[in-house]
Amino acid sequence: MALSITVEFSGGAELLCGNIKKHNLSLPKQENKWKIRSLLTWIRDNLIQERPELLIQGNTVRPGILVLVNDADWELLGELDYELEENDKIVFISTLHGG
Repeated sequence: MALSITVEFSGGAELLCGNIKKHNLSLPKQENKWKIRSLLTWIRDNLIQERPELLIQGNTVRPGILVLVNDADWELLGELDYELEENDKIVFISTLHGG
C-alpha cells in the first residue's frame, strides 16, 4: 500500500519545484519503512526541476534549510532516520536569502 504524505516548500525552496509550494504525495510501497533519508532521494529524483543542490547536499538537506515534521523540528525526531507515517506533513523552509 502506498504512503500518503504532504510535502511543502517555502522561503524560496518552492522555486526548485516549479514554484509549487504544496505537494500531496503517494509514495510507492517499499520493503523498508520510508524515512526522511529515502524521501530526500525521491524528492530529488521526482519533484525538483532544477538546481537540487540548493536543497540537498550529499544525502541530507543543505545548511540553511529548516525541516519540520508535523510542525515539529526534525532535529527532535531523529532527522534523516525519522520513519514517515500516513498523513505526515513535511515542510522544507529555506532561510537563505540573496541580497
